[in-house]
Amino acid sequence: MRGKQAPKRKIQSDSKYTSPLIGKLINYIMYDGKKSTAQRVVYDALEIVEKKSQKPAMDVFNEALKNISPLLEVRSRRVGGANYQIPIQVRAERRLQLAYRWLLTAARSKKGKPMAEKLSAEILAAAENQGDAVKKKQDVQRMAEANRAFAHFAR
Repeated sequence: MRGKQAPKRKIQSDSKYTSPLIGKLINYIMYDGKKSTAQRVVYDALEIVEKKSQKPAMDVFNEALKNISPLLEVRSRRVGGANYQIPIQVRAERRLQLAYRWLLTAARSKKGKPMAEKLSAEILAAAENQGDAVKKKQDVQRMAEANRAFAHFAR
C-alpha cells in the first residue's frame, strides 16, 4: 500500500436524535451537498415510522439495521488458474455500510412516492424481516453458505 492510510473521521451525530447512525444515514441520502434536504427526508421518514409502528423510531431503525446487516459475504480469489468465491466474515464497519447501501437502493428503486415515504416503508419492512434490503442480505448469506466448501482458501 502506498502512502498513508486515510484517517478515520468521526461522523457527527444528528441534531434531533443525537445518533451517529442517523447522521450517517443523512450523509448517505444527501445529494450535491444538500444536507438540509436529506435531513428533512430522514426526519419525515422516521416520523412516519413512529406513527405506523407505535414504537420509538430509533428502536425500529436499529432493528431494521440489525436485520439488514450481513454476517458473511463472498470474495473472489484466484487459486491455481480458477476463481473461487470464498466466504468471509464481514467487518463491523462494512456491515453497516452494506446495510445502508441496500436500504437506500431498495427505497430508491420504488417509484411514485416521495423519498420519505419510500424510506419509511423500507425501514418498517426491514424491521419485520421483509422487504428488498432483507432479501438482498439473504441472497448474500445464501451465496456464502453455498460456497462454504472453499472457506479453506481464505487467508
